[in-house]
Amino acid sequence: MGSPLIQHLGIVGVGLIGGSIGAAVRARGLAVKVTGLGRNAAKLQGAIESGIIDVATDDWSRLADCDFAVVATPVDRIVEDVLALNRHCHAGTIVTDAGSVKGSICSGISGDTAIRFVGSHPLAGSEKAGIAHSDAELFQGRVCVVTPDSHTDAGDLAKVKSFWEGLGMRVLSMTPDEHDRRLARTSHLPHLTAAALSCLLESADRSLTSTGFRDTTRIASGDPALWRAIFEANSAAMLTETDRLITLLAQWKEWIAQQDWQRLTAGLQAAKDARDALRDG
Repeated sequence: MGSPLIQHLGIVGVGLIGGSIGAAVRARGLAVKVTGLGRNAAKLQGAIESGIIDVATDDWSRLADCDFAVVATPVDRIVEDVLALNRHCHAGTIVTDAGSVKGSICSGISGDTAIRFVGSHPLAGSEKAGIAHSDAELFQGRVCVVTPDSHTDAGDLAKVKSFWEGLGMRVLSMTPDEHDRRLARTSHLPHLTAAALSCLLESADRSLTSTGFRDTTRIASGDPALWRAIFEANSAAMLTETDRLITLLAQWKEWIAQQDWQRLTAGLQAAKDARDALRDG
């Protein structure tokens, strides 16, 4: 193992993602010191006892000498938390985030900050929440999207990429707007659909739910407040993709009403082909 990539890593928000970042960094020796900042002292103490972080604090000044920080709070708090780091960290600190919406976050952070911000979204997670579910292997083999803009320094971008690669991720780069359009299809709309399907279920049906329904709706168990914030932050793309889904469902409904089983079969085959292609993706 070579020299650590980071001398002092700050993690703002030590929940599932933040805790898993700490665990992965520790397991791979990517940082000399890890400080976790959060609001729940008991949970932060548990993170120290489990070796995820070295220092637990609710005092922003304890992150003043960080050379690298990750903000892993809910999307509606990330801009506020990045700007708090800007007030407390030294000039030149590299800061990234783990938010699943990028447009509103990147536009909300000024390019003239002392810290150097590069937006990120590690596509890893679970319907489970909290530091108790932290996993050092959560990021292994997964994709992380980074979203540089006109203010991004090439060296800063390279270090952020190296960080996520050090956690075992494959890194892709795209604009914040492209990220939000594509994630509306691949992440946000699926959650909305799973939630809607769950709401259709009647109590008498519960004993009849087998793997199909349970697999399809698993993600509906996610934190409602967290997902409301995601839908709000990415509402324009969500409206577009929801309209596309409604149009598609209406077409399939029409085929069933007209008993056009040939077209329905073709649609089901196209769906199968698309899903099967994910096995190699």
